[in-house]
Amino acid sequence: MGYREVYDAWKADPEGWWMEQAQAIDWDTAPSRALFDRGDDRYEWFADARVNTCWNAVDRHVKAGRGDQAALIHDSPITGTQRTVTYAQLQDNVARLAGALRARGIEKGDRVIIYMPMVPEAVEAMLACARLGAIHSVVFGGFASNELAVRIDDARPKAILAASCGIEPGRVVAYKPLIDAAIEQAKHKPEFCIVLQREQARAELIEGRDTDWHDACAAAEPADCVPVEGTHPAYILYTSGTTGAPKGVVRPTAGHLVALNWTMQNIYDVQPGEVFWAASDVGWVVGHSYITYAPLIHGNTSIVFEGKPIGTPDAGTIWRIIAEHDVKSFFTAPTAFRAVKREDPKAEYLAQHDISGLRAIYLAGERADPDTIEWAQGVTGKPVYDHWWQTETGWPIVAMPAGIEKLPVKIGSPSVPMPGWDVQILGEDGQPLPPDALGAIAVKLPLPPGALPTLWNAEDRFRKSYLSRFPGYYETGDAGLIDEDGYLYIMARTDDVINVAGHRLSTGGMEEVLAAHPDVAECAVIGVADPLKGQLPMGFVCLTKGVDRPHDEIARECVALVRDKIGPVAAFKLCAVVDRLPKTRSGKILRRTMVQIADGAEFKPPATIDDPAILDEIRAALAGLGYPNRG
Repeated sequence: MGYREVYDAWKADPEGWWMEQAQAIDWDTAPSRALFDRGDDRYEWFADARVNTCWNAVDRHVKAGRGDQAALIHDSPITGTQRTVTYAQLQDNVARLAGALRARGIEKGDRVIIYMPMVPEAVEAMLACARLGAIHSVVFGGFASNELAVRIDDARPKAILAASCGIEPGRVVAYKPLIDAAIEQAKHKPEFCIVLQREQARAELIEGRDTDWHDACAAAEPADCVPVEGTHPAYILYTSGTTGAPKGVVRPTAGHLVALNWTMQNIYDVQPGEVFWAASDVGWVVGHSYITYAPLIHGNTSIVFEGKPIGTPDAGTIWRIIAEHDVKSFFTAPTAFRAVKREDPKAEYLAQHDISGLRAIYLAGERADPDTIEWAQGVTGKPVYDHWWQTETGWPIVAMPAGIEKLPVKIGSPSVPMPGWDVQILGEDGQPLPPDALGAIAVKLPLPPGALPTLWNAEDRFRKSYLSRFPGYYETGDAGLIDEDGYLYIMARTDDVINVAGHRLSTGGMEEVLAAHPDVAECAVIGVADPLKGQLPMGFVCLTKGVDRPHDEIARECVALVRDKIGPVAAFKLCAVVDRLPKTRSGKILRRTMVQIADGAEFKPPATIDDPAILDEIRAALAGLGYPNRG
C-alpha cells in the first residue's frame, strides 16, 4: 500500500489499525483493545495491557539471538574515543544499574532525575529506570542549578543519576557542583545520587548520599523487568512554557512503544540491525525517542554522539561518522547543517568520506529553511526530509513516509500527516479552514498512542495549554496552512517559545531573569532570525529611574545573569538598554513588531501603538547589535 492507502486505512478503523501495530510489541498481558474513551476529552491507549519498555528495547533482542549485535556506538570526537555496546552487554549493564537502584529502595512509580552528557551510561540510566517501572526525568546538562532545582521540586525524585562532568569544545563543565547547588536550593531533597566518574573532572562525593556508579553496579544483584500498566508514565520531560515555568510532559508506556516502533521502518526507512543516528542530546525529546527508545525497540544500532558538527575537530565530523559506521538514516536539526555550511560551504570535507550507504537525511526541531535543505541536497545527493513534531507528541505529526512511499518533496513543507494525526487548520472560531488558508494548526482528538495524556501534577494547566482554545482539538501553538495536496506548511509560532538551534526556550522565562536585575525596571525578550542557530534571543531592558551606570556594563551583567540562571543553552548574548518599549495603548509590549524590525521585514505599525516614535529608538538599539541583516 502507498501512503494514502495506509492513512485512509487508519482513518477508517483507528482501533483495528493500532491493534495491528501493537502485535510488534512483546506484552506481558496483551491489550484487549486499543482506545479507552474516559470522557471529557480524556483518552487512554492500551490501558488494560501490562508491558515493560526495557524488555522490548533490550532483553527480547538478546533472547532472539541477537546479543552480539551492536546496540550503541559511542563516538566521542571531543574525547577522541569510541566504544561499542552490544545488546548482551547493554542487558547486563542495565540490569546491574537497575539492581543498584532497587537496592537503594527505587520501586515502580518512583521518580529519578538523570543529569548526564552524551555517554552510553545516560541511555543505560533511562533503561534501568524503565526496567523497574521507575519514572525518569532527564535534565539537559547545560541547564543551570536553579533550573535543575525547579525540576527537582516538581518531579520530587528519590534519586539522581549523574556524571561528574560534561565536555564542551575547549572546556570541561563540572556537573557535581551544579547538582549540589540545585539540591541545596530545592525544597525537595533526593535521598541519594549515583555518580559516573569521568577522568576529565572527577567529582567529590558526599558521604552517605553519593555513590560511585561502577562500585554500585559491581555490588548489585541484576534486576529483572517489572511489568507496568499500559498507561504507566515512562518518563517526565520538561519543556518550556509561555509563563517561564517548565511543563512536565508525561509519556505513557504502551502507546510510546507501539508508536515509536512503527516510525522506524515507515518514516525513517530502516530495518532491524541497521545503523540509525539522531544527532541530538538525551536531554531533549529527540534524544528520548530517537537515540534511546525507538532504535532499540526496533532492534537498530543507535549512535550516541558526543561532539559538535564543527570544531570537534572540523566540519567533516558528520560525514566521517556516517561513513565509518555505515549510517543508513541520519536525523539532525537544521542548525547543524548551517554550521557545516558556514565552515565548509563547498563541502570539501565530504569528498574525503564515502556516504553512499546513507539513504536520507531528516531535519526537525526548528523550521528548515530552503537554503539549508537545498545546500544539503546538493552536496550529498541524498533526499533531505523536513518533518515536524513536538516534545508533547513524542513522535512525528507530519513527515515523509519514506518507508511506505517516497512522495515528492516540497521545500518549505515537512510533508504530510502520519497515521494517528488528524491535522486541521482552524480559524479563530474553531472551524476548519479550506486549503491554503492560514490559521491555527490543531489535531483532532483523540491524540494517537505515545502523545502526552497530561502534564505532571498539572492537569488544569494541561487543559488550559492544549485543549481549551479549540474544544475537541489539541492546539499545537503553531500557525500554518495545508495545501491542495495535503502538505502542511508551518508559518509561525503562536506563543513566545523560540527555537535556538533546535532547543525550545521560553522568552518569558528569560524576561523573568532580566527583571530580577536590580537596575532593570522593565524588559522584553524576542527571538530574532540568525543564520546559524535559526533564532537567537535578544533582550531589551529599561532602567530604573536614577540609575547612572554605563549601559554596556549593565547589558553585560544581564547577559551573565541569563547564562547563570538558565544556562549557556539559551545562547543569550544580545542585550540593549533602551529608554522605552513600544506598547499598545492598553500596555501590551509589541514584541512581534520588534521582531519584524530586527529581521528586516516589511511591516505596518499597529494601529493600537501608543507612540510610534519609540520604534526609532528600537531601530537604533537593533542597529547597535548588528540588526537587521546580521550575518
